[in-house]
Amino acid sequence: MGNAARYRIAIVGSGPGGFSAACRAAQKGDSHILLEAQPHLSNTIYRYQKGKHVMAEPNVLPLRAETGFEAGSREAILAVWNADAERLGVNLRYRAEVRAIDRQDEGFVLTLGNGETILAETVILGIGVQGNPRKMGVPGEDLPNIQYQLDDPDAYKGETIVVIGAGDAAIENAVALSRQNTVHIVNRRDEFSRAKDGNNNLILSAIEQGKVRCHYNSAPEAVVALPGDDASGKPMRLRLSAAEGSVEVPCDRIIARLGATPQRAFVEACGITFPSEEADAVPQVSATYESNVPGLYIIGALAGYPLIKQAMNQGYEVVEFICGRPVEPADEPLLREKFTAFSATPDVDAFLDVMALRAPLLAAMNRLQLREFLLESRIFAPAEGTVLYRAGDYGNSVFIVVSGEVGVALGTQPDDALKPIKAGRIFGEMALVSGRPRSAPVIAGKGCVLVEVPRRAMLKLIASNARARAYVDRIFTTRALQRYLLPGVDDAQLKPIVDTATLCPFKAGESIYRIGDAANVIHLVRSGSVTTSVVAADGHEIVLQYHAAGQYFGELAVILGSARTQHAKAAIKTETIRIDAAPFLQLLDRQPQLRAALRERFRDQIEQRLQLERDPERSARMNFLLAQGLGEATDVLLIDEALCIRCDQCEKACAATHGNVSRLNREAGATFDNLHVPTSCRHCEHPHCMKDCPPDAIRRSPNGEVYIQDTCIGCGNCERNCPYGVIHMGVETQDEPSLWRWMLFGRGMAPGTDVHDYPAGSIKKAAKCDMCGSRDAGPACVQACPTGAAIRVAPEDFFKVLAHERD
Repeated sequence: MGNAARYRIAIVGSGPGGFSAACRAAQKGDSHILLEAQPHLSNTIYRYQKGKHVMAEPNVLPLRAETGFEAGSREAILAVWNADAERLGVNLRYRAEVRAIDRQDEGFVLTLGNGETILAETVILGIGVQGNPRKMGVPGEDLPNIQYQLDDPDAYKGETIVVIGAGDAAIENAVALSRQNTVHIVNRRDEFSRAKDGNNNLILSAIEQGKVRCHYNSAPEAVVALPGDDASGKPMRLRLSAAEGSVEVPCDRIIARLGATPQRAFVEACGITFPSEEADAVPQVSATYESNVPGLYIIGALAGYPLIKQAMNQGYEVVEFICGRPVEPADEPLLREKFTAFSATPDVDAFLDVMALRAPLLAAMNRLQLREFLLESRIFAPAEGTVLYRAGDYGNSVFIVVSGEVGVALGTQPDDALKPIKAGRIFGEMALVSGRPRSAPVIAGKGCVLVEVPRRAMLKLIASNARARAYVDRIFTTRALQRYLLPGVDDAQLKPIVDTATLCPFKAGESIYRIGDAANVIHLVRSGSVTTSVVAADGHEIVLQYHAAGQYFGELAVILGSARTQHAKAAIKTETIRIDAAPFLQLLDRQPQLRAALRERFRDQIEQRLQLERDPERSARMNFLLAQGLGEATDVLLIDEALCIRCDQCEKACAATHGNVSRLNREAGATFDNLHVPTSCRHCEHPHCMKDCPPDAIRRSPNGEVYIQDTCIGCGNCERNCPYGVIHMGVETQDEPSLWRWMLFGRGMAPGTDVHDYPAGSIKKAAKCDMCGSRDAGPACVQACPTGAAIRVAPEDFFKVLAHERD
């Protein structure tokens, strides 16, 4: 090694972070070398599809770099970087793959693929993660025409192509391919929460225009090769597991853009440790980007920060830190302003350290991820006694207690006895996970400082961080047990039960267990809903109970030690948390009063079953309501047709309350016996309409109403996504409803695309039931009904409705 070249800084990888670091070192005259395995700069961007528009996010941050970067095409950005590399005199070596990095007494030895060695005092790793693309993990994933990269979308024409993924790369590929091909995109979830806002708008527009067909809540199950004479004319068929069951898509090509995992073997061989064995784990780094190996620094995607601007800022800053030139991170002023909730002159690094130490959820992220997460959140210090939310409120956020404490009421009123939630814990997760209303009030305590995490940021974290997801599910399970099944049992006593918890997904209509199965587990409904039923003597199914998200089922057979006497089935797409029976029964042995209470519940269920067997029509009505979407509803309008006189006062009152655009169609909808479900919003637990709204105009208020703000742009995504046909596009008018307008256009809605009946420039906007949230008197349709035929109910009131009880 006596003849090996020696540098102060060796930079591995010429991606945005590594190239920015090299440019800063060159500009300052620092001894450096930039090592790139490929024959060109920034292989990740170089391999973007041709003509790809590259975004300069996040918008709130300034760019700190010696090289230029602004939103533009892939080709334009690479041209600027190539010119800047020459202008600044960057010491750049192409085709210099680094095979090993070894720590020595005086620095590092880097071994290249050709056997050459290079010596450096410090090393910056900017290798990204794109070298290890995730595969589908299903049978047939290696068939021809299945690829994990797209270089040139214009190379394909007249094909049926399935793009799998919901991130930026998948969206950009799908939209570009749709110009010359029939394109499907497969999204495991019900929205594109991981994508940048611009790409989110791009894919939603393509779906709206019919250029791309989206399969939401779907995942690949298998890829099957088809014979040459198959009727579809396609070489293969992709089988999807979807919310509605199994779906098959014949296709010519599959492009799976499922992200990538760190080049873990290489990174660990450098001495760098990962916090867990999870595939999505990233190394921990210090505030100066230093890893656990002194002198070895990590920036960019490998450190958990995949955005180009963030990586470029880090490249600039890490060189400054190495060379002893103090620099404030670009996001420091924004975080300092947020931390004024703690102190008038906060030390950002100190507070980040404290918050990560106190809160397990925040500790699940490394320092760079934590900074980004907090930029999206609100930090505030409510006054002692402030009611943060009430029982029955719906929530769009989760809270983290970082100082002081809050109290959760043991009942449903703020003045009930309080149970403290100490610093470091989260609350509000049950409503976010389940889509159900808050179960109890929470009151701010003395010295309380909170982080309020918005729904989108929390869902993104749960989707991308296995450690955070496991923590949230554990808290959810513990609190659901304490609230609904085992009140008064503390966390320590519940630990053996919660330790057995596993997440179980079910499709709509899928059996969870059947009559006669062994009863060795209890289920908590994490999201969705479940029905339990029995079979009557004449063979028809009798639905006994409906279990909404946050509730449990299956415990009685476990307590009795018998086989299952009921059939449990997912009413809609559902996730349950399964708990082993053994530790549960051991707890009941130590808590005989709990066993007695649960046995009393069993007697009530036997009585309920006998009542239903005596009245089989009641069970049939239950099945009917579930088929109309009440399995995921939180509030629904029902009409007793035995009382309805068809006066349409409900519709007129609705129109008069909402700018003469009725949200209700009384006649439309299904009827069973005298029970009618008109076309009116169900205010779903996880609203379908919210998932694809480009201006984020659809919101949920604390009382549960799902409403549309004035920022609606009339794109129509919500109308298409609603499975119940309750959203329509309309033009508000000051004209009163009239018989002539009703005959021409129907119930106050705008006349198709012809707006000649309205002022010039009228724009259609989405219209739907908002539960008359602005009316103190409640829903106008119910109030206007002269016979009391119209009522609004929650799913928990199913049996009251079926028994014709009225509150």
